Amino acid sequence: MSRSAGRGRVRLLADVGGTNARFALQRRGARPSELRVISDDRYSTLAAAAKAYLEAVGGVRPRVAAFAVASPVIGDRIALTNRAWSFSIKALRETLGLDALHIVNDIEAVALALPALGGKDRIAIGGGRAKPGAPIGVLAPGTGLGAAALVWHRGVAVPVASEGGHVTMPAADDAEAAVLDWLRRDLGHVSAERVLSGQGLINLHRALAALAGGAHEPALDPAEVTRRAGADAHPIATATTAMFSAMLGTVAGNLALTFGALGGIYIAGGIVPKLGAAFDAARFRARFEDKGRFQPYLARIPTWIVTHETPALLGLAALLDRD
Repeated sequence: MSRSAGRGRVRLLADVGGTNARFALQRRGARPSELRVISDDRYSTLAAAAKAYLEAVGGVRPRVAAFAVASPVIGDRIALTNRAWSFSIKALRETLGLDALHIVNDIEAVALALPALGGKDRIAIGGGRAKPGAPIGVLAPGTGLGAAALVWHRGVAVPVASEGGHVTMPAADDAEAAVLDWLRRDLGHVSAERVLSGQGLINLHRALAALAGGAHEPALDPAEVTRRAGADAHPIATATTAMFSAMLGTVAGNLALTFGALGGIYIAGGIVPKLGAAFDAARFRARFEDKGRFQPYLARIPTWIVTHETPALLGLAALLDRD
């Protein structure tokens, strides 16, 4: 693609997480293209990563961009929650030579994508049927835990960003209470993100191993916990993914009640798809509905796992297409 072909018409999209940044180009009304996934560790700044991407796709120079960031978006200064990257929106716009730069929370971007997801982009968990025009909720366990909602105002989908991943994690039974007590002694405040993320799998495994008297249990990364789950020789890994599934159901049910999300709850992010068979969908759904007198209310709400690899980029494209 030539420089002149890209000028003024092609927009730059980026989904910037704590581990990787996903970049793409997009023309009005089209799906994102030229996707590249760049490890954050390769660059000291977001600007450097963006410039490297633009050179890699032929030196295009977009004039408009939209970035989704794993961080609260309050004012001009942005600092990623789980990555030592920070930047000024104004300075980044100038550095990249942009006329306009839109910055939104990453889960806000995912929420904007939800109406565009088709059957091949999601997997249903349990029953329920979405109520048209009702609020939708999304949780995204990944490097961190994102939470957002999508509501409609005069027929227009409006994302509601939040920092709901940092709410205090509740215990639903004695086993979870013991794990959370152990983690509080180690971490202080135990948010939902502390147990429902990549690091969360590690934290749950550490706690369960310690409580089982496994002083010599090796420290495992999330991929190894997932690999071992379900194997007879590794009951702690199995217990870890089972507890993760149930706790995610608790938080998803809380989100559904908070927003009245009769349009459904979506589970996005990279963790649950990677768990595969280790994710206990039945345990998740049972805990999702386990709200006492409001069980019938929750039973009506559908839940899905998002399988589309880059929903935030779809949401950013939808955001720019509104202008």
